[in-house]
Amino acid sequence: MSNVPPDAGALRGAVDLSALKNRQNAPAAPPAGEQSASASSALVRDVTDATFNEILELSRTVPVVVDLWAEWCEPCKQLSPVIEKVVRELAGRVVLVKVDIDQNPQLKQAFGAQSIPMVVALLGGQPAPLFNGAIPEQQVRQVFDQLLQVAAQNGITGTVDASAEGEEQAEEPEEKPLPPLHAEAFAAIEAGDYARAVTAYEQALTENPRDEDAQAGLGQVKLLARVQNVDLQQARQAAADAPMDVDAQLTVADLDVAGGHVEDAFDRLLEVFASLDTDSRAPVQQRLVELFGVMGAADPRVVKARTRLTSLLF
Repeated sequence: MSNVPPDAGALRGAVDLSALKNRQNAPAAPPAGEQSASASSALVRDVTDATFNEILELSRTVPVVVDLWAEWCEPCKQLSPVIEKVVRELAGRVVLVKVDIDQNPQLKQAFGAQSIPMVVALLGGQPAPLFNGAIPEQQVRQVFDQLLQVAAQNGITGTVDASAEGEEQAEEPEEKPLPPLHAEAFAAIEAGDYARAVTAYEQALTENPRDEDAQAGLGQVKLLARVQNVDLQQARQAAADAPMDVDAQLTVADLDVAGGHVEDAFDRLLEVFASLDTDSRAPVQQRLVELFGVMGAADPRVVKARTRLTSLLF
C-alpha cells in the first residue's frame, strides 16, 4: 500500500476526508429506527458524520465500499440490494457502508455527492470513485473484482468475520515498517511541521528518484503547506479581482483541490494557461503537473485535464 501522509492522503480522489478526522461537535447518529435495516452485520452497516473515522481505519485492512443514498432516491432502492448481495457473497473480503446523505450533510459534501446513487471505494483511507447510478448485477460484480485486485496490489488483504454481528474483526496483514525518511515525514506531518516533511521526502527522492510514494507524499505535503494559513474568502476575492494574477489563481486552485473541487481547480488553471503568452506559462504548467501527481495519474479528472493541457501546448 502506498505510504501516503495521513492527512494528505485524503486529498487523493478529490475528497477532503481529512476534515472529518477528529471532528468535534459532530452530529449524533440517527436513531436506530431511522437507519437502514441492512446494517445488521459486520459486512453491511450504516455510518454517520460522527462515526465515519472508524470506517477510514477499517479500510486500512479490508476494502470498504461506500453507498451514498437517500430515502427519496428510487434508483438507490434498486441498486443497494444488489450491492449488499454481492458483498455478502464475498464473505468478508469487502465491507459495505451506507451513507444517508440527507442525514449526513458533512459526508455528502466531502464526497461531492451531486447525484445519487454514488458508490465509492476506500482503500487505506483513500477514496476512489467506482460508479454513479444503478448498474446491472453483473457489472457490479466486475467492478468489485477489479476493486479486490487493486486492494491486493496495495497490500489490503484483510477480511472481516461475517459471523460476528456488528463487530469488526479484521485480520490485519503484517505491515512492513516505513523507510526511515518516510517515517520521519509522517511524524513531521502529524506535528504540523510541513517544512520538515518536505525535507524528508526530498531527501528520499535524492536517494531514490523512482520512489513513487515519496513523490506522491511530497506533492501532497507541499499542497498542505501552501493552504495551511490561507483565508479562503480573501483568496477567492483576490482571484476574482485580478483574473490575470497568476499567483492568486494558483492559490485558489490549491484550495479547490484541498477542498475536493478538483475539476474547478484544473479548469481554472487551464483557462489561465490558455490566456498567457508562451514565456509566462511555466509556473501554471508546473502547478498543474504537481496537482496531477497529488490526485494520481489514473484519476479521470487528471486524464481529462492532461489531455487538454497537451492540446494547449501543441
